Amino acid sequence: MKVLAIDTSNYPLGIAVIDEEKVIGEYITNVKKNHSIRVMPTIETVLKDCDLTAKDLTKIVVAQGPGSYTGVRIGVTIAKTLAWTLNIPLVGVSSLEILAASVGRYFPGAVSPLFDGRRGQIYTGLYQYENEVLTTVKKDHILQSRDWVEQLRSFSKPVLFIGNDLPLHRAVIEEVMGEKAYFAEITEQNPRPAELAFLGMNKNGVDIHSFVPNYVRLAEAEAKWMEANKTKNSN
Repeated sequence: MKVLAIDTSNYPLGIAVIDEEKVIGEYITNVKKNHSIRVMPTIETVLKDCDLTAKDLTKIVVAQGPGSYTGVRIGVTIAKTLAWTLNIPLVGVSSLEILAASVGRYFPGAVSPLFDGRRGQIYTGLYQYENEVLTTVKKDHILQSRDWVEQLRSFSKPVLFIGNDLPLHRAVIEEVMGEKAYFAEITEQNPRPAELAFLGMNKNGVDIHSFVPNYVRLAEAEAKWMEANKTKNSN
């Protein structure tokens, strides 16, 4: 089984190809560039370097969100197009879960991956490994970073925080949680597309046409439109 993983949900661009239990190709950058013009050339390069063609693929796994609205849409759209064109299964995985998978198996507690959500908010969830399987303790959501760590302060286990946006919220985390908070190393902050591939490898495919990004919250423009129409209809 050769699985292609695609992650464009945030600044990092991640592409990987795995073959059963072997990572045969992986590409990661963490720069502010337009994913839409880079994804397909990168996929083509990775496949070529691995002596593969698109027809060799048996499944597509994509980071479904949360994250950048534009970034998530790009990845999901490309993954759907490839899966439909090649007539192979498509699987979506939480963008936060990918981060948790990369460090959680070695940490004797829970992992809180995070992305900045602006205005003091973070996208986050809580994950931990049980019997070598990554499980969700608290599902993905968005809230104020201080409110989140206040909830975690009473958690019975230590918590490892990870994510490229961690420096924006580290002071609040340390203030509230003290020694119960642990922080991933700089080299661990980028989500690994190979982890994404393994997370989705054994999951059942979804319906390609109804598959949509998981933004966790509405885009700001959509939220304003709904609020405006709600007010208009109530008058």
